[in-house]
Amino acid sequence: MYLPEKEHQRVKFLVAGPLGVGKTTLVERLSQIPTLHTDEVMTDAAASTDDLSLVGLRNKTKTTVAIDFGRLTLPGDRIVLYLYGTPGQRRFLPLWEGIAFGALGALVLADTRRLDESFEVMDLIEERGLPYAVAVNIFPDSPNYPLELLRSKLDLAPETPLVTCDARDKRSSLEALIQLTTHSISSAGAETS
Repeated sequence: MYLPEKEHQRVKFLVAGPLGVGKTTLVERLSQIPTLHTDEVMTDAAASTDDLSLVGLRNKTKTTVAIDFGRLTLPGDRIVLYLYGTPGQRRFLPLWEGIAFGALGALVLADTRRLDESFEVMDLIEERGLPYAVAVNIFPDSPNYPLELLRSKLDLAPETPLVTCDARDKRSSLEALIQLTTHSISSAGAETS
């Protein structure tokens, strides 16, 4: 699928979160083009830095080492979203900073089985002044908590959108992206007033 021929606006969003939270899956579900993945097989060399004994990571065999990239043209062909999935490990921080350049916002994926791992990513995003939304990705064995309890545990500002989603489901993932887009637009409006 080619870019629209008429004049259009390109918008860059990050899809961020810790290792194994579903970033690659979400970008893949939302993209209208074949996605670019930089997944590599996890080796013994990473064993000292990636704790695969954590819940949700025991069967993980690959990891993103640079980016995932997908593209989504919104109805009307006037806005094209570029979705950049970021690596989830600290050792890729120099790449993350380059990927974040020019982004208008970030969708942070979180896992209720490992909420504490989301703080580092949210800190990185806040340090860059990017608006963000948090989407709690639902896994089959994830505990189900009320959104207000999750908001409190994640220490989110009242204006930060918090939703649940299933990264494997396009409609659910799209709803999370809509929350981010709406928040980014309202944040930009607040900055200009």
